Amino acid sequence: MSLRTLSQRTAPFRAPEDRHAAEIEAFSWRYGAGDAHTLAGYEAMDGYVGARKAVGMEPSEIIQLVKDAGVRGRGGAGFPTGLKWSFVAQGTGKPAYIVCNADESEPGTFKDRLLLELDPHSLVEGMICGGIAIQSETGVIYCRGEFGFVARRLQAAIKEAYEAGYLGENIFGSGKRFDLILHRGAAAYICGEETALLESLEGRRGQPRLRPPFPAAHGLYGCPTTVNNVETIITTPYLLRHGSQWYRQWGTEKSPGPKLMCISGEVVNPGNYEVGLGTKVSDMIEMAGGMLPGRELKFWCPGGSSTPYLTADHADVPYTFEAIAEAGSLLGTGALMLYSDRTSVVETTWRYVGFYKHESCGKCTPCREGGAWMHQILGRILRGQGRMEDLDLLSDICDNIFGRSFCALGDAATSPVAASIQYFRDEYVHLIEHGTLPDGVYRTTDPAYFDAPPVRSVATTGA
Repeated sequence: MSLRTLSQRTAPFRAPEDRHAAEIEAFSWRYGAGDAHTLAGYEAMDGYVGARKAVGMEPSEIIQLVKDAGVRGRGGAGFPTGLKWSFVAQGTGKPAYIVCNADESEPGTFKDRLLLELDPHSLVEGMICGGIAIQSETGVIYCRGEFGFVARRLQAAIKEAYEAGYLGENIFGSGKRFDLILHRGAAAYICGEETALLESLEGRRGQPRLRPPFPAAHGLYGCPTTVNNVETIITTPYLLRHGSQWYRQWGTEKSPGPKLMCISGEVVNPGNYEVGLGTKVSDMIEMAGGMLPGRELKFWCPGGSSTPYLTADHADVPYTFEAIAEAGSLLGTGALMLYSDRTSVVETTWRYVGFYKHESCGKCTPCREGGAWMHQILGRILRGQGRMEDLDLLSDICDNIFGRSFCALGDAATSPVAASIQYFRDEYVHLIEHGTLPDGVYRTTDPAYFDAPPVRSVATTGA
């Protein structure tokens, strides 16, 4: 049974005999309690113990605890969280802000959504602890626009925390103040980029800012700001309650701690799982029931669609920031997307590039124009009209986008293209030479729709 099975939330979430040896329950242990989303249910399961401890500590002590644990950002970049918090400027005469990125718009990622549905107070508590650490009196949760149920759960949790005196003027009777605001975005992928998120919060179009200045010194409303992912922020209350060594019992020296995983694609039991970093990808595939019957692993994305593909030859790579990087990809958000030998890597790449073409904010030329060009070329190849020189052209476009756009969205659009040509050039060649996919590989889209010319309607002025 995977974490997606939620039909009986009042029962123990997962019986020990149903769990794979690699599975753990560090951050997901409250998921089985039917009332864990309420204040009473949360406090019955050690809720707000960490926050009560935090109000009596010096901010530097909390930051040092996070550094000692080796917490790295779980939103994609993997930057050390304690170091990031220590960069937030102090003594500027301006307020500081802690902002939570709950936009979760990376294709293949759905861990934050489940956490916020089942355990929303953990984020409220994490925001309080993080706010104390960076000496902030105001926190903002930027929630994905389509997350209607999540937003209602979060708003209810915030309301309960205010009524209990855990938010507001005198939190936990400490004399300290912390206010928390829930802001719903408009469901733009680009707003997952921290500076575009800040632009959106300020009421402007979500587009990335040129850096420097960095948010730590000049962020929300020109004030010192830190922006962190949901999974990153919920970590601090656990550290305050259990200590840094509890966190380090999982993972490796450079990639410590537990990880909430989204496993999707052609596996028997797709869903949310929790493992210790360092678990082999092959073990996680087994944990999800293995590949679908009659199918073998062909390629996979380690951390969502923005991370370069790896192949079946990489299946025994430990899931750590450093090992995945050494293999040629990125750990990203923790979205393991698995594809079998029946799936066309070219068609999958076409779909991903189409997504990034659609979600480009249009601010910079490499991303705005390059994504559209790549999508058109891939569509032409899939329609059986490709040319051998298209492969060099695609590689050249990738080279001219990567590292030349305002933010990482441009880089993300090139990741599947460059990796697919590197590892599966033969599939491209077969399509170009024969106009069809190799035997045993199937398309799921009618060739007529592969970036076919748009149908233009002509308005009449009729009389």
